[in-house]
Amino acid sequence: MRRAAVSIASNVAEGSQRQSDVEFARFVGYARGSAAELATQVVISTEAGLMTAEASSDLTKQLERVRMMLQRLHGRLTESVG
Repeated sequence: MRRAAVSIASNVAEGSQRQSDVEFARFVGYARGSAAELATQVVISTEAGLMTAEASSDLTKQLERVRMMLQRLHGRLTESVG
């Protein structure tokens, strides 16, 4: 879970330093994939009894906010290209 969470921020940071919005958007896409991976891991951890329902709910809410921000950023980057 830690790796997936770090990967979200790392991909956004790396993409922001690329030469074009197309490249940046590609890395934001990778970050969105890492966010989906993390969401899956939260569900699995909860079902396996490794995480409380309260912690799962809190993380899921935070992750949904991050996913919405990534979606908006991706949309703005691809909008500027097309």
